[in-house]
Amino acid sequence: MEPLRFGALGAARISDMALIQPSRITGDRLVAVAARDRSRAEDYARQHGFERVFDDYQSVIDDPEVDVVYNPLANGLHAPWNLRAVEAGKHVLSEKPYASNADEARRVRDAAAAAGVHVVEAFHYRYHPVQNRVLEVAASGEIGEIVYAEARMLMPPPPAGDLRWDFVVAGGGLMDVGCYAVHGLRDLAGLLGGEPSVVRARAGEIPAHPGIDAWLAADMAYPNGVPAHIETSMTHGILDFSFRVVGSKGEVFAPAFVLPHTDDRVMVTVGTEQRVEELGTRTSYTYMLEALRRLIRDGEPMTTDADDAVVTMQIIDDIYGAAGMPLRPVTTLD
Repeated sequence: MEPLRFGALGAARISDMALIQPSRITGDRLVAVAARDRSRAEDYARQHGFERVFDDYQSVIDDPEVDVVYNPLANGLHAPWNLRAVEAGKHVLSEKPYASNADEARRVRDAAAAAGVHVVEAFHYRYHPVQNRVLEVAASGEIGEIVYAEARMLMPPPPAGDLRWDFVVAGGGLMDVGCYAVHGLRDLAGLLGGEPSVVRARAGEIPAHPGIDAWLAADMAYPNGVPAHIETSMTHGILDFSFRVVGSKGEVFAPAFVLPHTDDRVMVTVGTEQRVEELGTRTSYTYMLEALRRLIRDGEPMTTDADDAVVTMQIIDDIYGAAGMPLRPVTTLD
């Protein structure tokens, strides 16, 4: 299958794990990169094997050899640059969250549909066997009827100057890591009568960063009445990225559902018996790039498409509203 030809916007840290390392496995090309500092982009290109460097993001988008734009910029810059890429007729792999709020996500979705291109949200975990196995067990009846689901995305504090603490560029714990918890609970929608809705939510700030949810918790419910819960924090003592589905006979638990390359276990408990399955530490990003190639080259659908992104962003907006917090602002490019 013909390799994908990527252009990267910025020299972000996440790009190494999300794009550069998996592309060496999948055989996709790293065609172009740009950063705000050209010398940084040049160093980055030499280090990681990008074929050429540009002075600005638009030049990456306009490069005729680039067919997929990878967008790992600050949250508030996801949708504006996704739209620029769509306008140029390019497919997009966008880091999550896809946009700053649901209205902005709808604009990107509608523009992509009109242009006939794909904009995919990089919820990489969804393509790894760990999450697929969790869903298989939940659907199988082995743990009985589902009665509760919980996703936790808790992490130690980012540095004081980190963009995740910046409201203007759509920072916040729910936006950064909590969106995984929201998406994880959405994975169960097909088993529980539809998408979960927000029942109540609460959040806390720290004085130095008003408007930013340092921690947040939300109670949710599926249409059939099954309750669910998410917790997210950027002030936690340790990393806890876990996912649990409880049934009437037992439970299925993934201790690191969004980082399966660090812990690939799925733990199934029925009564007093527990079984531990190991699903492999091949990175979820590699699986995602392979799925992206099948989408673009063969038309095989991906779960985390533009329609999916709009639903996730609407739930995020609903959670912020229930918690009494403002929606993230939209960034306008000059």
